[in-house]
Amino acid sequence: MNSKFTSIVRVVLGIVLVVFGSNKLIDFLPMELPTGAAGEFMSSLHATGYIFPVVGVLEVVIGILLLTRKWVPFALILLAPLSINILLFHLFMDLPGLGVALAVTLLNTILIYKHWRVYRPLFV
Repeated sequence: MNSKFTSIVRVVLGIVLVVFGSNKLIDFLPMELPTGAAGEFMSSLHATGYIFPVVGVLEVVIGILLLTRKWVPFALILLAPLSINILLFHLFMDLPGLGVALAVTLLNTILIYKHWRVYRPLFV
């Protein structure tokens, strides 16, 4: 579990989550709003006033847990529904952002696989 490859994957995923999660809170990276149904969906989520801050805080906390190697299996389980939702959003509504969504989902899947012995009792 502590191989160099696993460490690199964990750190890269942690950095991505901290950066993009912080951007949801502080808005320091200029991001173009998608057009069409995806843009309407994102605008409505933004209008609620709480979805993006909650998701941003979750992403930052999960990223920090991954970077500090604290509760990594727990962080990966928290990230699983977020990464699946990110992937499905980009797959069905915003194809240009699919690359980052695939990367986050793939990195999360790799780390879950590497920590599978921790999750095994959940499926017995």
